[in-house]
Amino acid sequence: MASATLKPMAQQLLQSRTPAAYAGVEAFARKHSAEDAGSLAWLAVGYAHFLDHDCPKAIDPLNRAKPHAGDIGDYAAFYLADCYIQTGRMSEAIAALSAFEKTYPASLLVRDARVLHANALLTDNRPKEAVALLENDRIPARADLELALARAYEGVGDKVKAAAVLGHLYFTIPLSFEATAAQVELQKLATTPGIVPPTFGERKSRADSLVRAKRYSEAADGYRGLLNEATPTDKPAIQLALADALLRSGQRKDARRLLDSLPITTTEVAAQRLFTIGEIQRASDDDDGFLHTLGDLRQAAPTSPWLEQALLSAANIYLLRNDYDKAIDNFRELEQRFPGGGRAHYAHWKVAWLSLRQGRTADAKNGFEQQIALYPDSNEVPNALYWRARLAEEDGDKAMASAFYRKIDERYRNYYYGPLARERMSKLGVGTSTSDDPPHYAILDHVPPINAMPAVPDAGAPDDNLRVEKARLLENGGLLDFALRELKAAADEDKGNWLAGETSRMYGDAGRYDLAVEALKRAVPSYFAIDIASLPRNYWEALFPRPYWTDLKKFSSANALDPYMVASLIRQESEFNPNAVSPKNALGLMQLLPNVGRGLAKQEKLKHFSTPQLFTPAVNLQLGTKYFRSMVDQFGGFEYALAAYNAGDYRVRDWQATGKYRDIQEFVESIPFTETREYVQAIMRNANVYRQLYGAP
Repeated sequence: MASATLKPMAQQLLQSRTPAAYAGVEAFARKHSAEDAGSLAWLAVGYAHFLDHDCPKAIDPLNRAKPHAGDIGDYAAFYLADCYIQTGRMSEAIAALSAFEKTYPASLLVRDARVLHANALLTDNRPKEAVALLENDRIPARADLELALARAYEGVGDKVKAAAVLGHLYFTIPLSFEATAAQVELQKLATTPGIVPPTFGERKSRADSLVRAKRYSEAADGYRGLLNEATPTDKPAIQLALADALLRSGQRKDARRLLDSLPITTTEVAAQRLFTIGEIQRASDDDDGFLHTLGDLRQAAPTSPWLEQALLSAANIYLLRNDYDKAIDNFRELEQRFPGGGRAHYAHWKVAWLSLRQGRTADAKNGFEQQIALYPDSNEVPNALYWRARLAEEDGDKAMASAFYRKIDERYRNYYYGPLARERMSKLGVGTSTSDDPPHYAILDHVPPINAMPAVPDAGAPDDNLRVEKARLLENGGLLDFALRELKAAADEDKGNWLAGETSRMYGDAGRYDLAVEALKRAVPSYFAIDIASLPRNYWEALFPRPYWTDLKKFSSANALDPYMVASLIRQESEFNPNAVSPKNALGLMQLLPNVGRGLAKQEKLKHFSTPQLFTPAVNLQLGTKYFRSMVDQFGGFEYALAAYNAGDYRVRDWQATGKYRDIQEFVESIPFTETREYVQAIMRNANVYRQLYGAP
């Protein structure tokens, strides 16, 4: 109970580490000095100093934590030993770490302690003992252990083994911090006799890993180093990989020069070369050049997957030009050439949808029905069901419309089209009860059931599991990362399905609502397809949280906005992380750009406003709701305003001018930017879930 009262103070300390926060937790620790709660408080203080890189100040509280530490003794001992090392008290560190595994055999920190122990031994000039400690602990591989082992081998004079370990680290764990140090040490050992140089395959694998990590400049350096050693068979692939890395790192001219000199050895080499040239042209806003290159690619490699990707790009170019017929031609060609490809279902949907937009209703009806029959697992099936039902309504076929709407309600209940289908059913005077069943339509049998029903927990985390108890104790000390590590280990041992719910709860209690949402999204990926009653209430509340609700409701009301719409917008923008920063430097809960924030602050007459205040929830909500209201006022509807919030008001005006729409739903489905279209649909969908969960705001 005492440690539970520590929790908010400890969380504040580990988040802010201000003098006042330190003082509060230290006062708690002294008051409870003879209890485990006091030890937990001292551990929190010591770890906070550790995070501040102030080990001299960490040692005393960590020592104070030891006498009554109990289950958390391994954490106190580990960080105390680490601080002994950092302050040069090597004999004390080695003594503590020598006994660590025997004292805490079940600790999750055992491997960490071995690495720490080895580094202490190396500092104490005892490399042979470090080798013995680490050599049999290399699986699963970890970068810090490999680096310590390599240094230990070098310390005993075995430079060949040291180089082998460093090479393993550098080439198989290339994204680690330690890989950089390994590179430096490998260079020092390069002239040592007996060292086996890295293989071509190892070097290529490293460069490929860097590409996957989007470290394109480093990858380009890696590929460039392979060019002179590549066989005639391998060389074109290396040149193409290098050109792609150069393009992605912004070096378009170098990429193009390389591609222009590339010998064409196979059809696929020709296809990838042309595709990459096309990507350079698109990145340079040379769409006409890209379309010309597409023609060359079509002739050179009519069955290549590179053509499949290029056709999608061409279709989108025409879509943005509002040239729907040419867009249809390219989408249709994509599906016909690559009917089993991963983009076929999307291309088919776009042909059907654009046919509707072009007024070819019969083609649209056929396309919507084919979407359901040919691609029943595709993301576009609820769209096809809804719009086929709308066309049935326009034909006066109430029975067919009702059947299709009913299928959406049953299978895609909380998707964007779920509430819209129920609304249409209500207007038709059709209910959802079985007594109102419409006639059977065989095509609806193609719609599959939910692929993976959510793993609803049969119980909460077991209270009698020692690791769960330890996790909750660490959580009360604000030590969330430690708590989550213990929790995962407990779930692995228990084999229960409670981990996601308990992880989400811990994140939520710590104010990390974004991580709580993400934990449950991974655990229950199909949650939008099911009824609210099919999942525990706490799952839904974690998936759709209401933090900062007082301010959110206050500023929403002041701007005549639905608080649930604002909450849904925030969920989509930042998932309620007040410190979120986007790649475009949008800040805070509602992701406001600094210049927008400054302008809004003047309108709201906020004195002494500065950009960092956008990280303050109340300020961000005040300005963000004001901005969103201005979008609503400008466009006269929430969907338009949301599209403008995401893509810019000038684009929404362009989209509005491209033709007439039956209603706002047709406008939304017609948004040419996939990101913006899905953004608007997601927020409207989420607002509906919020209303179902919480009722009137």
